[in-house]
Amino acid sequence: MLERHELETFLTLSEELHFGRTAARLRVTTGRVSHVIKKLERRIGAPLFHRTSRVVRPTPVGQRLAADLAPLVSEMTAAVHRAIDAGRGLTGQLRVAYLGELTAPVLRRAVTLFTERHPDCRVEVHELQLANTRASLLDGSIDLLIASFPFDGMACGPPLLHERRVLAVAADHPLAREESVSLEVLADHPVVQYPAVTSTEFKRDRTPDRTPAGRPVPKGPAGNTFSEMLSLVAMGRGVLPVGEQSRAYHPNPDLRYVPIRDAPPIARGLVWLASNTNARLQEFVRAATDANAHSHSPRTSAPRPPDT
Repeated sequence: MLERHELETFLTLSEELHFGRTAARLRVTTGRVSHVIKKLERRIGAPLFHRTSRVVRPTPVGQRLAADLAPLVSEMTAAVHRAIDAGRGLTGQLRVAYLGELTAPVLRRAVTLFTERHPDCRVEVHELQLANTRASLLDGSIDLLIASFPFDGMACGPPLLHERRVLAVAADHPLAREESVSLEVLADHPVVQYPAVTSTEFKRDRTPDRTPAGRPVPKGPAGNTFSEMLSLVAMGRGVLPVGEQSRAYHPNPDLRYVPIRDAPPIARGLVWLASNTNARLQEFVRAATDANAHSHSPRTSAPRPPDT
């Protein structure tokens, strides 16, 4: 049977593929990491990693072992958290976050109901930016985030909010006077990009590489924040598919929001690191679902502001 520190060291090195970063995450020395891996390899009877002065990569045996162990360790960790929570009741704290003013009311309703149900558990609310959403979940500074789906690599709760899609364009753009557009127009105009740290599946959903008909979509410049991305649109650097409530939360006389008639609605809900699942977190997801039961239907289109 492997010791806990052996499991942690092996799985962390499998993720980081770097002895220094692994040591930093585990708060041990690189020598300690190397010693644990060598000991584990002797026990297995085969190398688990190929090592050079520049590269660390898993062997086929190491890849298989990591794939087999990762879900088991995740379940063990979750089981321990559930046992702790069951033993002491729902106390302690939860750190929840939202991204953008649109999701703030959804989160506030969830916090209110959760606090009524579990007054001994304190909830901290934070606002995040695009650049630090994933990092905040991974480093444990945030337990839960209400964000747009899909958010790859995370556990997801049920959708809490749906929103129709529109295309943000500059006020003098050729598409600004259209009543609606098809997703196919993305092939004809550069599309402003999300920052590199944004979820891959999210970017594929919001700013796809190809239209539904398979036409390539030209990439425009990237912004670091959503406001910066809309500024790039207003300056004529590209177009950007967004949710229709951007009209209300990001009004700008230099922008127009044109409905996209053939795009599915945007879904938003809670996401979290699967290995951090515990009773507090599960109860918060339940409270969020109950508190927003009547607010997740697709919204009717907001009146289009005059173009004058």
